[in-house]
Amino acid sequence: MRTADSKVIARDALPAERARLKDEGKTVVFTNGCFDILHSGHISYLTFARQQGDVLMVGVNSDRSVKQGKGDQRPVNGQDERATVLAALECVDYVVLFDEDEPAPLIAEIIPDVLVKGEDWAHYVSGREVVEQHGGKVVLAPLVEGRSTTNTIQRIREVYTAE
Repeated sequence: MRTADSKVIARDALPAERARLKDEGKTVVFTNGCFDILHSGHISYLTFARQQGDVLMVGVNSDRSVKQGKGDQRPVNGQDERATVLAALECVDYVVLFDEDEPAPLIAEIIPDVLVKGEDWAHYVSGREVVEQHGGKVVLAPLVEGRSTTNTIQRIREVYTAE
């Protein structure tokens, strides 16, 4: 059994690991996100993603890229903490940090067999082209209604502002 620490993989080690998994005939699934405050929607999403293949690799936005996309107050939890929490999940096989604003360059390095994104991203799936050009597929995951990090943060603000 791999530990959470051993599941967090350096980006430069990823291509060799991907090649090893391909040689073993494993179907590699990739997804990505901020995963700032983990909630049941994330768990449902990651479990769904893992069910699409043999191995789940999760790209986690760096702190810089989260700030770029979500504003200066985010992330609430730093990148190392977010990676460690994700790596502790049974459904996650690998976690890799990435600093780009979107994951397309990382996806091009991995070339997963399956790329999973939430159905709220149906209009644009970063990395779709490279996955499909290599014979892979894109799968959209259903969302858990009302579950989001933004909603969680808002609820915390409401509870602690009311005191």
